[in-house]
Amino acid sequence: MRKINWGIIGLGNIAHEFSKAFAQINNAKLLAISSKDENKLKKFRQQFNVESKFSFKNYQDLINCDEVDIVYIALPNSFHKHWILKAIKNNKNILVEKPATVSLSEAREIKEYLEKTNIFFSEAFMYRYHPQIQSVIDIIKDNKIGNLLSMKTSFGVNILTKKKLFIFNKKKKINPKSRLFNKDLGGGCILDLGCYPSSFSLLIGSLKNKLISNSFEISNILTEKGETGVDINSSAEILFQDGFKSKVHASFKDDLGKKSIIYGEKGTIFLNNSWLGGDIIVSSKDKPEQKLHFKTNKSIYGYQIEKISNNLIQGLNKINFPIMSLDETLLNMKIVDDWLNYG
Repeated sequence: MRKINWGIIGLGNIAHEFSKAFAQINNAKLLAISSKDENKLKKFRQQFNVESKFSFKNYQDLINCDEVDIVYIALPNSFHKHWILKAIKNNKNILVEKPATVSLSEAREIKEYLEKTNIFFSEAFMYRYHPQIQSVIDIIKDNKIGNLLSMKTSFGVNILTKKKLFIFNKKKKINPKSRLFNKDLGGGCILDLGCYPSSFSLLIGSLKNKLISNSFEISNILTEKGETGVDINSSAEILFQDGFKSKVHASFKDDLGKKSIIYGEKGTIFLNNSWLGGDIIVSSKDKPEQKLHFKTNKSIYGYQIEKISNNLIQGLNKINFPIMSLDETLLNMKIVDDWLNYG
């Protein structure tokens, strides 16, 4: 069986979790890695059996490597656009960590370049590949909860305090150079976490009506800034023209979890873990509560790598819904832009 050769630029925590998934699938191989940190290169090379000749200190060298079929860009947000354009120039297929860019204008610029090519491009919202998302779509399309009314979706992890002596919280020391708290690196909870609830809102909203750039507006924004000037807690409401609305919340301050609830005229769908996969509870007025559990044999990143690699083997440069399309990336960045700029 043919295997797609992957290269990774940026070897942080997300790249590490992503890389572990290659052991679970048989149509892809982690061939090349690149980092400016020699210690990370050495550890990755040893852990994932990457040959020395495919271990690069320079990102461009990996992009230039003919053996690499697709590059996964896992750098801080502010570097995404630069290296996406470099990859496009070298005719490399691209998976970029979310958010694909830090602004709508950057996303539009990338789209202009991509439209002139046959390059595969996708934003790495891995949750879209998990079987639970297709199940949610099927439940809604089968009219099991009736006409869609609204939803609530959140992503929040307390990274600002730690428990001390069981009941007291102690404030953690913030590193202003960290990608999460550095504005110049695209930090803040909206870009880092809020793009998940906003993208999920688009997915569910699209099941009711076709979405275009002017078919929704964002309002009721409440944002708290941290000591480095980035947003650390923020909520908003997305109102779609057809009346569907979604309340979104992202936080570095509160443990909001990864829950979502979708309301229909006849019932609800509850997701315990929207982003990594978990149980779904379907409640309706005329049927007993139903709990759906998904037994999987691979991680969520495994589903993602396998699906993309299969597409590339077939010579396809686009993946069908519900995977994030380029147009949807632009729609999501419009929401995130408004959320950031008016928050």
